[in-house]
Amino acid sequence: MGRNSSCSALILRVKPSGESNREAWFLSEGEGLLRATVFGGPKSRLRAYVSPFHQGTLWLYHDPVRDSHKISDFDVRNWRPGLRELYARTMAASAVAETILATHGGGGNWQNALALAAASLDALETAGEKTCVRIFLHFLWNWADLLGIRPDLRFCASCASEIPRDKSLRYSSAEGSLLCTDCAAGE
Repeated sequence: MGRNSSCSALILRVKPSGESNREAWFLSEGEGLLRATVFGGPKSRLRAYVSPFHQGTLWLYHDPVRDSHKISDFDVRNWRPGLRELYARTMAASAVAETILATHGGGGNWQNALALAAASLDALETAGEKTCVRIFLHFLWNWADLLGIRPDLRFCASCASEIPRDKSLRYSSAEGSLLCTDCAAGE
């Protein structure tokens, strides 16, 4: 990446830094998770644009001596104002963002990670209070698949037998996996 670059990005977290600056963490298609400084006072246009859950084209300046990034401009294409209208939406959207940050942005598959995060946030923007939890669980299930840790619900982890649709699996804390009723009974 050169000194000046642009990328499609989703802002995940913004925190104060110093007197009037802010630190922004975002997920980009090409670079993954990055942190950059947003300079400007409380009336700054750029400061208003760089807010959690906003998505668009981000222009960055990279200082190779300090190995730091500075946001020089942000063209917001998706504001998602509906996320701030309902507490359940805000909490679910924050949980999506923190999950992405905690798992290092999906481990390298950033384009799919960005698409999944954007789709989840778009669904949350108009969701009802009860639906927010379901959307977040759907995000977690697909995120586990993106990370390669989603369990296969078609087979028992112990005996590898196929589970019919009318049967259930049991979670075994000793095995750390899902077992059929026969294998779970032996525990």
